[in-house]
Amino acid sequence: MFRNREVLLVLSVMLLVSLVGIIVGSSVSAAGIVAAVSAAFVLLFLGFTWWRYRELDRLAEYLTRVVEGNYGLDIRDNAEGELSILKSEIYKVTVMLSEQAAALRKEKGNLADALSDISHQLKTPLTSMFVMTDLLCGDLPEEKRVEFTGKLRRQLERIEWLVTSLLKLSRLDAGTVEFRKAAVSAERLVSAACEPLLITMELKEQKLVVDCPEFEFVCDLNWTVEALVNILKNCVEHTPAGGEIRISCRDYPLYTEIVIEDNGTGIDKADLPYIFNRFYKGKNAGDDSIGIGLAMAKSIVVAQGGSVDVRSSDLGSKFMLRFFR
Repeated sequence: MFRNREVLLVLSVMLLVSLVGIIVGSSVSAAGIVAAVSAAFVLLFLGFTWWRYRELDRLAEYLTRVVEGNYGLDIRDNAEGELSILKSEIYKVTVMLSEQAAALRKEKGNLADALSDISHQLKTPLTSMFVMTDLLCGDLPEEKRVEFTGKLRRQLERIEWLVTSLLKLSRLDAGTVEFRKAAVSAERLVSAACEPLLITMELKEQKLVVDCPEFEFVCDLNWTVEALVNILKNCVEHTPAGGEIRISCRDYPLYTEIVIEDNGTGIDKADLPYIFNRFYKGKNAGDDSIGIGLAMAKSIVVAQGGSVDVRSSDLGSKFMLRFFR
């Protein structure tokens, strides 16, 4: 209590008034001294109460401004006392509310961007489907009808994949994905990631070399497989027929590293800083590329506390995924 500056100030004034009363009491009547000291105490009490209510009014006004969204005011008070502690605690709550408001604004922005991206990416295949549907309604030879029906099916498959991928990416951006981390066998992880692409590799006569000793590390199996599949798919697309794709895993004291490399055409130096950006298509990108696979892979790894780096030259590309402990 005695570290409170307001209490010390009031106590000091009261002692001073009492001391003056004792000194003056030696020359005037006792009744007069008691009356004077009592009046001084009453005035002191009223002044102190007025000051405290004024400070409380200021706090109420500050809170009103915070409710209105004005988080720029600073009421921190480094002095001792309960009132100063209350100001500091209110300021902490204000900072927390400000951060939550900023996060909410960012989330709304991401949602708007995601909806805009989905709308933009769906526009082209939908337009193409409308044109083919109009053609199918006309008098067409059976051969053309079969050809357009096949194209319609491929466009529908593309839209299904696109919507699924964009929704996953939106969930990652919004931070709503719940990663179920557990000890995962690195060998099993790599095997699950390679499986969807084995037929494509076989058709392109590409050689797959896996160097992955048996060990476990902590990650979300399904989402990490999704990240590896997207990077492997990029490597398969940019590696010519007869090329080679290598996957190696190493377990270090600080992190687990998975390296995926190919001996394909490589990535242009000008594209390297942007290849993980959403919808970025490099100079060597295929016609069917949309540019969300690598963005999704990086989002998945980073969301699990990891990192993704890439090096590339005319001799191929090398993706290094690190999962820190």
